[in-house]
Amino acid sequence: MKTRAAEARAGYIFAMPWIIGFSIFLAYPIFASIYFSFTEYSVLKPAVWTGGENYSTLVSDEVFWKTLWNTLFFAVFFVPVATVVALGLALLLNTKVRFLAIYRTIFFVPSLVPVVSLVILWIWLFNGEYGLINTILGWVGVEGPNWLGDPKWSKPAIIFMSTWGVGNAMIIYLAGLQEVPQSLYDAADIDGANAWKKTINVTIPLISPVIMFNVIMSIIGSLQIFTQPYIMSETGSPARSIYFYSMYLFDNAFKFHKMGYASAMAWIMFIIIFGLTLLAIKASNKYVHYEGG
Repeated sequence: MKTRAAEARAGYIFAMPWIIGFSIFLAYPIFASIYFSFTEYSVLKPAVWTGGENYSTLVSDEVFWKTLWNTLFFAVFFVPVATVVALGLALLLNTKVRFLAIYRTIFFVPSLVPVVSLVILWIWLFNGEYGLINTILGWVGVEGPNWLGDPKWSKPAIIFMSTWGVGNAMIIYLAGLQEVPQSLYDAADIDGANAWKKTINVTIPLISPVIMFNVIMSIIGSLQIFTQPYIMSETGSPARSIYFYSMYLFDNAFKFHKMGYASAMAWIMFIIIFGLTLLAIKASNKYVHYEGG
């Protein structure tokens, strides 16, 4: 018994730095934000309990609904586009061709570029008059739009730009593809399956857990998009078309000093993300195939 007690004490001592860090930097902020979401709190003054006023105010806040719509619009289109692009690149890079390592590096490097530098580059590319994208479109007789100055094109521009950084997901897909047994492809060849049928009936089912993981991470990341649109336009112009939820939350917390209001927004977003994640996991029971399952 003394030996077990000594081992337990030693274990707690070694774990204490992590426990302290978790309590101070994660657990306390979580519970504090729950409390602050029911208060009027400006950080500069003590919090005043207001009950559910912050949540009821959000219901009638037009900017709240606008930013929520922008964010959901972005997520609905970005997640499938990014999934298809990343998976498609991984399938291409899983073939046996010359200079394969170079191709993999080329497609992965954009995801390593600092976000700020990348956004500044894309601002130039999206320039309506002198941008490279419109210049190339002009070569084929197409008049390009004012990407970041037209509300109809600003969100598609953000989606297109964000797809540039799917290198991390591509690498995860590539790792999953390399775990698919070659014997299954050989059996499919014997049955006369072409490349498309092998992809649909062999590859996709076997890497479906990897696809589900990347889709869930993509959903979470897309609903929290902040840096790219904030650098392009702090106010979300034109016409708040790229004013996303996290930007409005940031402004309420650190510009308007409405920390209680921002905390309420944060918990609403948590509920949305949690709900969508549960739906994705629920769908995995039908569409995701685990080895040996």
